[in-house]
Amino acid sequence: MAQMIHILNGPNLNLLGKRQPEIYGAATLADVQAECSAVAAELGLDCALMQSNHEGEIVEQIHAARDQAAGIIINPAAYTHTSVAILDALNTFDGPVIEVHISQVHKREAFRHHSYVSHRADAVIAGCGTHGYVLAMRQMGALLAK
Repeated sequence: MAQMIHILNGPNLNLLGKRQPEIYGAATLADVQAECSAVAAELGLDCALMQSNHEGEIVEQIHAARDQAAGIIINPAAYTHTSVAILDALNTFDGPVIEVHISQVHKREAFRHHSYVSHRADAVIAGCGTHGYVLAMRQMGALLAK
């Protein structure tokens, strides 16, 4: 049975491809799912992509991952900079965690330079567009192979 990777996405990522394409590009979340599924299959992994605009739902998804997933790839979006609750939930997860940001957050507003999630993340990928999810899947494969 293939190891499961949960790919969790925060607020407004349901609008990926429509919202600020000059920052986030034209790819949709469905495109991200397709690319990640292809890489997962290549690596002998499985993946499930989820998105929520609600902090508590993301916390619930992390809790579910404790019993269902070998690793978490998370783009908490705006919750990156504000959510101790998401950090606390990630701290209850035993597997690897990779934080992904589509934009290069350190070239943006100062408030985006701090990440609570980075305190738990085993790796952070930022500024690679939606290709960052593919990079995260490959890194997850490497981490799980150790």
